[in-house]
Amino acid sequence: MPKKHFQSGFTRIRSLSLRLLLLCTFSIMVIGLSCRKESEAKAPVSCEPGEELAASWWSPQRNVWTPVGWKDHLFRFNVLYNGTVIAQPHLEVNRRTAQWKGFDLQLTVTPSPNGEIPAKIRKESYQLASLPDQGVGIQGWTGNPTPVLWTEWPLDSGLVLREEIFAHLEGAKDVRSGIEPLYAWIRLSVAHVDELKAPPSCSFLVHLGRVNLHKTMEQEDNLTVYPDRSAYPRKLTAESYSEKGQTGLRVREEGKKIRLAAIPSERNTFAFFEKEISPGTKDYYLKVTLPARKGVYADLLLPMLPGEKEEMEKEMALGQEGALKECDIYWSSVPATAAHIETPEKRLNEAIAQSVKFAGIIAEKNPATGEYSFLSGSWHYENLWPTPTSMTSHMLLDNLGYHQAVEKHLEIFKKNQGTVVSPGQSYSLHPGYFSSPKTLTSIDWLADHGAILYQVSRHALLTGDKGFISGWQEAIIRACEFIRDSRAIKGHGGVEGILPPAVATDRRVPAQSVWSDGWNYKGLTEAVKLLRRINHPRAGEFTQEADDYKEAFARALRAVTDTMPQWTDREGKKHRLVPYSLSAGGDLFHAFYLDAGPLFLVFSGLMEAEDTLMKSTLMFFREGPNTSVYDPRGNCWQRPVLIHEMSSCEPCYSWNVYHSWQLGDRYHYLEGLYSLLNGALASGTYISCETRHGIYGNIFASPLLTDLVRLSVVDDRIADRELHLLRLVPLSWLKTDFETRFENMPTEFGPVTVRFKLGDEGKALELTYQPSFREKPTKVVVHVPPMTGLAKVIINGREAEIGPQGRIVLE
Repeated sequence: MPKKHFQSGFTRIRSLSLRLLLLCTFSIMVIGLSCRKESEAKAPVSCEPGEELAASWWSPQRNVWTPVGWKDHLFRFNVLYNGTVIAQPHLEVNRRTAQWKGFDLQLTVTPSPNGEIPAKIRKESYQLASLPDQGVGIQGWTGNPTPVLWTEWPLDSGLVLREEIFAHLEGAKDVRSGIEPLYAWIRLSVAHVDELKAPPSCSFLVHLGRVNLHKTMEQEDNLTVYPDRSAYPRKLTAESYSEKGQTGLRVREEGKKIRLAAIPSERNTFAFFEKEISPGTKDYYLKVTLPARKGVYADLLLPMLPGEKEEMEKEMALGQEGALKECDIYWSSVPATAAHIETPEKRLNEAIAQSVKFAGIIAEKNPATGEYSFLSGSWHYENLWPTPTSMTSHMLLDNLGYHQAVEKHLEIFKKNQGTVVSPGQSYSLHPGYFSSPKTLTSIDWLADHGAILYQVSRHALLTGDKGFISGWQEAIIRACEFIRDSRAIKGHGGVEGILPPAVATDRRVPAQSVWSDGWNYKGLTEAVKLLRRINHPRAGEFTQEADDYKEAFARALRAVTDTMPQWTDREGKKHRLVPYSLSAGGDLFHAFYLDAGPLFLVFSGLMEAEDTLMKSTLMFFREGPNTSVYDPRGNCWQRPVLIHEMSSCEPCYSWNVYHSWQLGDRYHYLEGLYSLLNGALASGTYISCETRHGIYGNIFASPLLTDLVRLSVVDDRIADRELHLLRLVPLSWLKTDFETRFENMPTEFGPVTVRFKLGDEGKALELTYQPSFREKPTKVVVHVPPMTGLAKVIINGREAEIGPQGRIVLE
């Protein structure tokens, strides 16, 4: 190996994340395995997987970007881990924003010891993670109801400098057009001054340029900088202006629109610089100088699009404090149906609360059609992949009682039902087919139909909203008919009785994927459950359709499995691989074999976790041949494995956790839950990744985490028409000095509140249970947590009799 290549590789191995990864791998071999053995014998809290232990498994995420914006606005700001602010109203794949092409701005904020423009600027492309910060930021949220994102820079000079940013819309109300002027208020401040040694002043150097970053799922190439593309495409000039004896700056474009405003203050100075980088091409910088005193700040106002003078002056007159006050009122408003979760684990609470806000920000109202839609990403995937994005509805918002938001964003599917042909040669236009509308289409998956049908039916069951059910009833029936009619298609060359081949994922390979059948069966059975609840005359017909579907699928799956290659487990036993596809088109070595393969079948309901095929599949990803060749430093597309019960490719598709849920396997269930919190969400901002260190600005993994948190305490899915409480509750949530609260939690029967803590020095579980049912479940079961020393359970002030298997059945 050439010396320079060896040094480069050695440098990467020495990075913070990889050192932590190697350390964690060893520690888990020693600690994790012993804890697992103890957990099987009712482990103490210290050994059960929890927030602290899981934090040692996962290194900090690199290359993070986090959206800052307004609910349902067509645009949103994105803030990189290092405080760089991206204002990019148009991205190339977004046809809805084409008229704003070329209006992007990248505001690169850098603490500067002397405020001077760097003499040497790199010309070759490089990755941000190659810089001394290694791509890891220091970020978080203030305590405001408004999502105010802060970034800090500790400096060796003795200072900690800080940036705070939030978005504001005039009047701080819901969008009307979706393209109202959107502003980012940016406060640059001194957060800490070392008492022993610090300079008398400090500076921020703010570069105004064009967006010049490349984004990708692969960590080795994500956030690559192309310096030759950084110059702002239009001439910028600056003018000073005074207000109350203080001086600020307005940075103007050609045509006199304002691109950035520096707000006057007595405690800062502003200076605007130009630097020629090539004939006719300039770089533009704003220098902000502050005295080195804690709490001193300067404010910048950044419009998403260059602003008119009158609009900008109105916003500037409001000021940062005035704008934040308005925003706090707006973001404090929650619907009466909203649930509230509070555990002793602050990061978990914050992650869930912030994810609800992200769901509103990563969404839009299309000004051309008036349609509302969730999006798959804020700065990448800014179209709609309905299957993963459906999880925002049925796993996150509906689970937390934000039903109005779900209903508003579902309407687009009813309006556009039957306008797109399913992505397979055997299909024709069908009035019942659900998909993304053509205005938002990225890559159609056959799974989309089932995922949309599931989220609609699940919403109806959780809300019991008669108006919603009445308005959607015919659309649901047509959707069920699509599945019925598609299963009846013959002569397609694949297995008959299930759905004909079609595109299942972004690989665009037509196949009879278990992913496609799984989602469509899931949607069909949830629709059947709804139809039976409302005594619909066709409920029996579609019940039989679902039964036939499951039988045909199981028969085909077992037949194809008998032809699959074998692998050998650690005990020397042979297993057949369970197929990804029941026809041609399956790749057993691609990452999607885990993410969109047979592991999904338990969540879908097509298979049970105790089935030998499912146990074998789970074992394959935990300890099979792929684990021997998996490189923890490697690409996300290598052969997939489960790492602490989380997918090595896309964490949001860690369907294995539902195997542990169904089996009551506490250790693996909690291992997966806390891996999602620590390994899939950025530690400071709680934004989700698609792949670790890859694409951010989405909430792909947050809904899955929220669903698992809910099911651990309030579970209406483990048995039909039954409600189970505390079935997989983490022992770390049982405290003598803290009451864990799951309040106003939606269930199929109506909302329920559950609060619990330990009393009598840890010997008693004190549980408050308050249902508000529309329809009573056939049984309510409280599961006594497997905690050493727990002697009694007190429910609503009365001691309850503990039955077999540590269960209490409530009247």
